[in-house]
Amino acid sequence: MLKLFYHTGRYFLLLKRVFSRPERWRVFFRQSLREIENIGISSITIVLIISMFMGAVCAIQMAYNLQNPIIPRYLIGLGTRETLLLEFSSTIVALILAGKVGSNIASELGTMRVTEQIDALEMMGVNSACYLVLPKIAAFVFFIPVLTIFSMAIGLLGGYIASFGTVGLTPHDYVVGITSFFRPFYVTYALIKSVVFAFIIATVASYHGYYTSGGALEVGKASTHAVVYSSIVVLMFNLILTKLLL
Repeated sequence: MLKLFYHTGRYFLLLKRVFSRPERWRVFFRQSLREIENIGISSITIVLIISMFMGAVCAIQMAYNLQNPIIPRYLIGLGTRETLLLEFSSTIVALILAGKVGSNIASELGTMRVTEQIDALEMMGVNSACYLVLPKIAAFVFFIPVLTIFSMAIGLLGGYIASFGTVGLTPHDYVVGITSFFRPFYVTYALIKSVVFAFIIATVASYHGYYTSGGALEVGKASTHAVVYSSIVVLMFNLILTKLLL
């Protein structure tokens, strides 16, 4: 328990240093654009591929579990849409990105720590936490709504493709389902969750990477801890946000 309080306190002390005023805004924006490319754009492919297959799987499973003549066929498309909007495109994609982006951030900062690059920045009078961590947080928080929208669209497309040849489901019924009883707030809900999850993943991964000590072995451990703990916190806040927003 004491260890939990220790890490929680040090985490918030790091955030205090991170969210100080950047010394040079031009450098901050340049770093943020570079991180958008490294963190966000490089994640588009994996998000699209996983969303396509998950959308198809959701549609097939819905069709299999709703094989009842009393149940309207369009409910298959509706159920697929709600699953993608409410949970998959925000929470599941965030967990996937925790493995990719979180480990990337932790290993990068951890390597800089053990090779004393962060110490060199501190000796030059640079706020290393703000200089290194803030652009990563800003880039990930800014770009993750784009990934979430892409995930929703490609997931629905995957379900549509799966409707061809699926027993008990036709493309027409699927399209009717995904366009019926649509609530725009569900998209807002997913985007709010994705932004919160992006902040959690970026900050938790940065914390574990920034305070790495030792050598290459510890960098690997920091990367693993970043993925595990950020995933746990994401699931915890998923429950909290669901209770508050829905």
